[in-house]
Amino acid sequence: MNLLKMQQQLEAFFIEDIGDHDVTSDVLFQEGTEGEIVFISKQDGIFCGSEVIRRGFRLLDEFTIVNIKVQDGESIHAGQTLATVIGNMAILLKGERVILNLIQRMSGIATKTNEAVRSLSSDHTRICDTRKTTPGLRMFEKYAVRSGGGFNHRNGLYDAVMIKDNHIAFAGSITKAVQIVRGQLGHMVKVEVETESKEQVLEAVEAKADCIMFDNQTPESISELVTLVPNSIVTEASGGIQIEHLSDYGKTGVDYISLGSLTHSAPSLDISVRVHTHKEEL
Repeated sequence: MNLLKMQQQLEAFFIEDIGDHDVTSDVLFQEGTEGEIVFISKQDGIFCGSEVIRRGFRLLDEFTIVNIKVQDGESIHAGQTLATVIGNMAILLKGERVILNLIQRMSGIATKTNEAVRSLSSDHTRICDTRKTTPGLRMFEKYAVRSGGGFNHRNGLYDAVMIKDNHIAFAGSITKAVQIVRGQLGHMVKVEVETESKEQVLEAVEAKADCIMFDNQTPESISELVTLVPNSIVTEASGGIQIEHLSDYGKTGVDYISLGSLTHSAPSLDISVRVHTHKEEL
């Protein structure tokens, strides 16, 4: 992740939750009260979010002691301690909810991605995400996909061309759409074309697209369409693909399978926080 951008977003998340102060913790805990919080997994899964914990708490107090016990992308089990954090008790509680929400979300996505990768079980085809991410959380969610063993599609509208049905309709054809963007953009910008038929695939090949997507196609259909595409062009399958059917799509020889469900439908991993003050037995 871009650590500077992550810190900026964490600051915004803390401002949203804390406001100008925590009316509960600031009253209950005397100034200087020290304590510890422990992050514990309540489910098996894949962990993601170590830097969120480390940088999140230190953003609130640079003297906080953070001990991360697992690495991003590592398998974890129910009951496992993931991290311990020692510092000012009021500050720990101010940061706990935002940080917990993020690592639960990220770990859930990493877990779902890992499930997809294992279900696909391919040495050739790769699992990737889409732009169907939570507004404000794209950087975190796409990092979680990578931690789960997947790959990222384009990060946004700004870093690659994807010519879809509406673009084709406006331009008049795939050929014209590709010609227009090629005439305006540099050689470093890749061009992907979304196709829905054999005729469109052949036209995209002729137009020299860098990547051809087979949209809402069955494994049987993709197996036929792939043979029409030269090895120099990357192929992608997308649209309504379920994890339980991934092995069938992998057998088609397609290069990438993009799944919006990795980010828009992944349940958060259940992680809890145990709190101790230094008045208690640690």
